[in-house]
Amino acid sequence: MLWHRRLISNTVSAIPARKNEWRSVSAFIDWLNGVVWSSALVYLCLGAGVYFTIRSRAVQIRQIPAIFKQMFTGKSSNEGVSSFQALAISLAGRVGVGNIAGVATAIGFGGPGAVVWMWISALLGASTSYVESTLGQIFKEQDPRTGEYRGGPAFYIEKAYRHTKARGLFKVYGMVFAAVTVIAMSFMLPGIQSNAISGAVENAWSVPTWGTAIALVIIMGFIVVGGIKRIAHFASLAVPFMAVIYIVAAIAVTIINADQIVPVFQLMFASAFGIDAGPEAAFGGIIGMAVQWGVQRGIYSNEAGQGTGPHAASAAEVSHPSKQGLVQAGSVYMDTLFVCSATAFMILSTGMYKVFDADGTTIIGSGRGQMVEEIASTPGEKWPQAGLDSMIHGFGASFIAISIFLFALTTIVAYYYMAETNLVYLLGKAKNTLVLAVGKRVLQLLILVAVAVGAMSTAGSAWALGDIGVGLMAWLNIIGILILQQPAFKLLRDFERQTKHGLDPVFEPEKIGVRNADFWDQRVARLKAGEAVPEG
Repeated sequence: MLWHRRLISNTVSAIPARKNEWRSVSAFIDWLNGVVWSSALVYLCLGAGVYFTIRSRAVQIRQIPAIFKQMFTGKSSNEGVSSFQALAISLAGRVGVGNIAGVATAIGFGGPGAVVWMWISALLGASTSYVESTLGQIFKEQDPRTGEYRGGPAFYIEKAYRHTKARGLFKVYGMVFAAVTVIAMSFMLPGIQSNAISGAVENAWSVPTWGTAIALVIIMGFIVVGGIKRIAHFASLAVPFMAVIYIVAAIAVTIINADQIVPVFQLMFASAFGIDAGPEAAFGGIIGMAVQWGVQRGIYSNEAGQGTGPHAASAAEVSHPSKQGLVQAGSVYMDTLFVCSATAFMILSTGMYKVFDADGTTIIGSGRGQMVEEIASTPGEKWPQAGLDSMIHGFGASFIAISIFLFALTTIVAYYYMAETNLVYLLGKAKNTLVLAVGKRVLQLLILVAVAVGAMSTAGSAWALGDIGVGLMAWLNIIGILILQQPAFKLLRDFERQTKHGLDPVFEPEKIGVRNADFWDQRVARLKAGEAVPEG
């Protein structure tokens, strides 16, 4: 954890032995981060991905045609958003600062091999994403006040085993997850995004952080008050645009640095597995760091297993939950294999990452970029900014600042939606409707304050809190879906059986033995009664 602690704070390296230093908030946050992100969580994430991949017979690979078909064929309704809009909301949460600054920190402290482990975690995590997102669709609810669909881990944790004697335990488990999610999404995570925006904007155009904070609060205030429909509309427009433009820029860098393609891939794989006997053997001692940083930043970036994807998946209008489960699995690929890889290549092919010997001679890394000491010592959004700027002078800082602004803003919007969904879970059944109304206003105020404070805070503090939030949600959700997995695989078999017969899959819970899927039971009853229901 040495490299990690160096990132979080230049003044804190471990929890001090002396009792008086335990009072340091920074030291406590650092210690808690180390506990949450121990090797056990890394193994849990990878292990769950391997298990779900085996049990689903690699659904994330076998069903790639179905993944892309459903992305663009699903329709929205008055109650739910389309599969593509739900995907956009999900990508808005996934594609954020983690794809730029997060990749840079992973490379800086885990070596180039961290990128390979990000790929591995994404490939395995796509199956985890299928399971959690399908569960989210199965046990979603329709908000009686707004008519909108809501769901997520808290909902399926409570409902999946509601018919058993353990229902009380799972009810409490669901409430704990909901509470953790509200805190993480409204307080811990937004600061990372706004901090990266303010840092990139200041680096590009010398705008003071307080100015960026005010602008973000105004923009966010307008969006979050509009509800899920406005969020979906905003995300469906902004996410595809920003992702395509960013990837195009990465392709341009690739063409300019075509001679670096092979060396970069060699460097990444040598660093990931320590298999090179040449200079890259220097990475042999930090293979564990490559795995840890790759998985940790991979989860922060693609969110597979974290429990955020099911919130967006539950809002989709589909005729069968597996449809949206597959779409959400595909979003993991888009996030990590495309956007994160674009950032990695910008950094590595332009020479932003180099290792020097005692005499200052470059022993690892090659390229045209030149790193100043300040940027080299603080990996983050400045690395890809400097990398792109080395290709097109004066362009890189501004382009990355704009990209981060769009990436991070849509992520904060998605955070608010997920925080609100879990707040509704906790307070939605209160007899006095004023309780929920006040709770939503408090939540809106809290996330706006978190955005403002994060924009003016240090990067180390912001990342530390964010990592704790991500880790706590991952622990709770992955353990939960390992226990509750059975319905997701019943639906996968049902989906594949129907598509094999040329049918458009329709979910009927009773036919395949899935219990407590109240929304779907009601939908089937309406169909049998001759009522029209949205197709999805």
